[in-house]
Amino acid sequence: MRLTLVQKLVAGYAAIAFFTMAALVYSVTGLYSLNTTARDIAQNDLVFINTAIKLRESVLAQQRAAVKGAVLNSPEFKTLYQERADEFQHLLLNLTTTQNPVELKPILENYVSFKRYAEQLLGGDKNSAVQLNNAADRVVGAIDVSAANRQVQLSSKLDAADKKQGRTVQWTLILSFTGFLLAIIVAALVTYKISKAFTKLKKATHRIAEGDFDFDPRIPAGDEIGELASDFVRMASRLKISEQMNLDASPLTRLPGNIAIERVLTRRLQEPEPFAVCYADLDNLKAYNDHYGYIRASELIKTTGEIIHEAVRQHAGQDAFVGHVGGDDFVMVVSVEEAAGVCEAIIEQFGKAIVSYYDTVDLERGAIEAVDRYGVPRVFPIMTISIAVIICGQGEYESAVDIARAAAEMKDYVKGQPGSNYLMNRRRHNR
Repeated sequence: MRLTLVQKLVAGYAAIAFFTMAALVYSVTGLYSLNTTARDIAQNDLVFINTAIKLRESVLAQQRAAVKGAVLNSPEFKTLYQERADEFQHLLLNLTTTQNPVELKPILENYVSFKRYAEQLLGGDKNSAVQLNNAADRVVGAIDVSAANRQVQLSSKLDAADKKQGRTVQWTLILSFTGFLLAIIVAALVTYKISKAFTKLKKATHRIAEGDFDFDPRIPAGDEIGELASDFVRMASRLKISEQMNLDASPLTRLPGNIAIERVLTRRLQEPEPFAVCYADLDNLKAYNDHYGYIRASELIKTTGEIIHEAVRQHAGQDAFVGHVGGDDFVMVVSVEEAAGVCEAIIEQFGKAIVSYYDTVDLERGAIEAVDRYGVPRVFPIMTISIAVIICGQGEYESAVDIARAAAEMKDYVKGQPGSNYLMNRRRHNR
């Protein structure tokens, strides 16, 4: 008796369904068990061990701050001690909500003594230094013992999980392989599914190329094709952002504008690493514009943008950013370590370039005559550049607006100083 194609498909699907369900039930049961173990490890053991490391570092930091604060009688170290003490108590409080209080009791008891000696030492009792060190050792020892015990528990859980995983994988493979042999019968249907998905992706490519960045091919997620479709959607979103940034870019310098600057600052504020925001401004540009005309002033602004971009490219990392706020205002976002080198390079190159924008007579005199913003005739020296550098640590600024406000205040001060210079951390560097 010969089976029709439909009957073969039905029989094949029935066999596949049987073995697939058997493998699925066994694998789901095993995965559920492994997931339960993994969740327990992630929510308890790893949290405890990681927090224990932070507690240990916090205690040692408190010890150093208390000793230095007592020796140097510095309020900065006292403040640092209090911040780390608050951090320690916050970490310990978080642990008490999820962990066994019995494991935390030795740490808490020893820390009470440590805190008392630290406060005595900061209060002027120099004899408390020895007791503070001993108390710190006891707190660290209690933390290490608790972390070691939890590590032993974690190893036992991982061993049990490995054995469970081995059995689950073994039986799942046996059942799945049997079903796979029968899955060849339905290969044509799988091919059709893939073909249909790629047709949708092709359509999505054409729509995105036409500028429809919001188009969604609507391919279900869960496999490689679904991930590829998600990548298409993310790519379209990035292209949309890129197009917005290009539209926002300065037509004179082609540098990113305010939208891009705010986006970069917002992103960097969400990251833990500190960074430097360098706000550059030309001094007496209005007088130059009135004396030589807007065409030469525009060329000068363009050259300044090129100098800044090249300095950042040579002296800063790949994550650095250069933006043009407008007019003669530029923003650079670099690492804290790179800020000084970037500013010095800009000032040096600007000093070399600016002389070509003045006539010989004005260069020899070292100044030009023009009317200030109040309509009063004045003598303006050869143009210089001023850079205000804001060091942005985590939690110091809430938004890009706060950074811009701080930079504007510092820029007003640095512009009042003679010559090209930059100001960082309340220290002025003249060139």
